Amino acid sequence: MAHRVAVTGVGVISAFGRGAEAFWQGLSTGTSGIRPLQAMDPAELRFGQGAEVPDLDPSGEIAREVLHISDRFAWMALLAARDAVADAGLSAADVAGTGTAVATGSCLGGQGVQDVEYERLFGERRSRLHPLTIPRVMANSGASLISMDLGIEGPGFTLSTACSSANHALGQALWLLRSGAAERAIAGGSEAPFTRANLLAWSALRVVSPDTCRPFSADRDGMILGEGAGMLMLETLEAARARGARIYAELAGCGMSCDAHHVTQPSERGPAAALSAALADAGLAPEQIGYVNAHGTGTDANDPTECAALRRVFGAHAERLAVSSTKSMHGHALGAAGALEGVATALALYHGLLPPTANFTRPDPACDLDVVPNDPRTAEVEAALSSSFAFGGLNAVLALRRV
Repeated sequence: MAHRVAVTGVGVISAFGRGAEAFWQGLSTGTSGIRPLQAMDPAELRFGQGAEVPDLDPSGEIAREVLHISDRFAWMALLAARDAVADAGLSAADVAGTGTAVATGSCLGGQGVQDVEYERLFGERRSRLHPLTIPRVMANSGASLISMDLGIEGPGFTLSTACSSANHALGQALWLLRSGAAERAIAGGSEAPFTRANLLAWSALRVVSPDTCRPFSADRDGMILGEGAGMLMLETLEAARARGARIYAELAGCGMSCDAHHVTQPSERGPAAALSAALADAGLAPEQIGYVNAHGTGTDANDPTECAALRRVFGAHAERLAVSSTKSMHGHALGAAGALEGVATALALYHGLLPPTANFTRPDPACDLDVVPNDPRTAEVEAALSSSFAFGGLNAVLALRRV
């Protein structure tokens, strides 16, 4: 028997602060979380803006010995997971044991710790590093902290596929529950990219905007980096209904593909294949989709390619699609991007309100879709897609349905 899967809880740490309520308040009003960089002196960079998480101190909630063995990305994952469980009306005892899975995504892992230790090794010429460097750097430490904190003994793993990491993790969690290999799952992603080395690397790549992210606009000039964590509490639909849980949406399907094209230049065929696969996996016709939370990075290359992929898959129905990029507000959180956008899509279905593409200025003929410019829109849509298309040509698209 194939089980349907419900989203019953969400936990978010973003540029809007801690909590799903703050996150949704920002998105539903078209507010930007992009601000002047605090992580380092922007005089060293080609850009000066970022979507950093403000004023988050974990010391009152996470034991000192746990913080001692973890990087910022890992403890953000843990806090978001705790919030998702609580938001679902569950306790740690409810999710403990072998029936729960934990699936996380991260592009960079413990980048902050890695920066510090490399400075000691190469800058200060030390011959010894911190004895806990390895557990603090490893990309799976977020999933490991979550499992240990909540007593989860079922399947656990971390996927690292650049900007598609969280969507790949959510898709695998969906299939675990659908098949009966797990009864519930905590799934999502986390990322903490605001370190000196990483920022200098992005500056060298020259794809970051000097001011803000304007997806689909004719004058767009790049992405804006973001950070944070998003975790979704997933349960079989029958179990959620049996306990009377609030259900934000059904996670109905996932489609994955490879571009087999280029490490940084996007392809129309790869994203189109993932979009089509998500529809097929969810058993949805193109005409049932009313909203797409786009990858929408705001780069010259991505946005028209993504619009072309949507037209290829949806044909004439593309004219009736609402397509927005919430990266215009919470930034591009890399391995956590799909998790933040998955939460945004679930909340959009639940509240009947589509978040806008913020910072939009003027249309680009190459991006000639309804991009929900600047203002949120009330709309009861049956189903939606949330897309992630990564460097390296690895794509993952989620399909969600209103319940």
